[in-house]
Amino acid sequence: MLDANALFIERLKAHLKELNRYLKYILTGHLAIAMFFILSALAVYYQKWLEQLPETFPAALIISILLGVVTTHSPIQTMLKKADIVFLIPAEHQLKGYFTRTLFYSYIMQIYLFLFIFAALAPLYLTKFEGNTYGLLLLILLIVKGWSLTANWWMLKVRDNSMRTMDIIVRYLLISALIYFFIKQETLLLIIVTVLLMVIFSYNLALSKRQKAINWELLIERDYLRMRSFYRLANMFTDVPHLETSVKKRTFFARLLTGSVPFDQKNSYTYLFRLTSARSSEYFGIYTRLLIIGALLIFFVPNIWLKLIFAILFSYMTIIQLMPLWKHHTTILWLDLYPVSRKVRQQEFVKWLQQLMAVQMLLFAIFLLIVESYLTGGLMVVASIIFTIFLIPKYVHTKINRR
Repeated sequence: MLDANALFIERLKAHLKELNRYLKYILTGHLAIAMFFILSALAVYYQKWLEQLPETFPAALIISILLGVVTTHSPIQTMLKKADIVFLIPAEHQLKGYFTRTLFYSYIMQIYLFLFIFAALAPLYLTKFEGNTYGLLLLILLIVKGWSLTANWWMLKVRDNSMRTMDIIVRYLLISALIYFFIKQETLLLIIVTVLLMVIFSYNLALSKRQKAINWELLIERDYLRMRSFYRLANMFTDVPHLETSVKKRTFFARLLTGSVPFDQKNSYTYLFRLTSARSSEYFGIYTRLLIIGALLIFFVPNIWLKLIFAILFSYMTIIQLMPLWKHHTTILWLDLYPVSRKVRQQEFVKWLQQLMAVQMLLFAIFLLIVESYLTGGLMVVASIIFTIFLIPKYVHTKINRR
């Protein structure tokens, strides 16, 4: 007889242990400090922006869109493993208590992000609307989020992916409309949307009852993808041996980066690092995301010197997150057959990072030149030269030798 409660406690302890193993590195890392600085600076300018907020600004629409996202987004952490598809399927009828507890755990874990966004939007709400209704909105959305999480669980039994996608879209639109009409105090429309939400949830329940078996493959895949995202984050701060990364051909970028590499023994790692950067979703995504986010912050932050600081800060964050590229292929034994010394490999790695950072910082400098002045653009060029030529080699050598 399978004890669902004991199984949940065992899986939860193992899951929390795995999270804590890497969170201690994330919370004490340089990236966490950088993010704290960014959030602090944004909070200051957020307050100044609110003081100059125009009367025509669509605050209700913005709040409803953002709160609609965090209320609708309800992933379920089931803590299932790949082997469970073999060993637990025969005992599926005994696991109702287990899945109920995972739903409750998922709800509690998602509350943190929900409350953070809700608190961040509070100053905007209080600037434009009556503050005594915001607490009531919080209570309503906590209930709606619980409903959304339950509906998401019901829809995970449905095999049709397009139906699940359509359900999420409709649910998001209705929840966002509910928030909007609540803020605008449109009572009749609020009642209509509430009734429609209840109809959707009833439909979700009816669909789930038609599916007698749990969609094990989907649940395991969703859990695997969530943990892989966490491992990718943790890998920026420490080595994660069992991290698996997705690879895409990206033929254009691969040819662009590797086409000019001479066919020579000493360039073996140059070719490998460039090809990995182009095809690995991890490094390609990190580089492009930080480039775009940094450019957006440079554009929207009003202070000249803060623009420059953000440009340098995002360059620093990029180099931190690209460092795992050095050990990306350590588990591949045939690389030991390369007749290339560790010194040459390290030189090629430093050279490739210098090239990547030179391109990013040059783009930041051009953007600063366009949106601000020749002075800030020129200072960014000077900073990029110092950063690329002097700081990167020292930082990389220190990190590699420490590992």
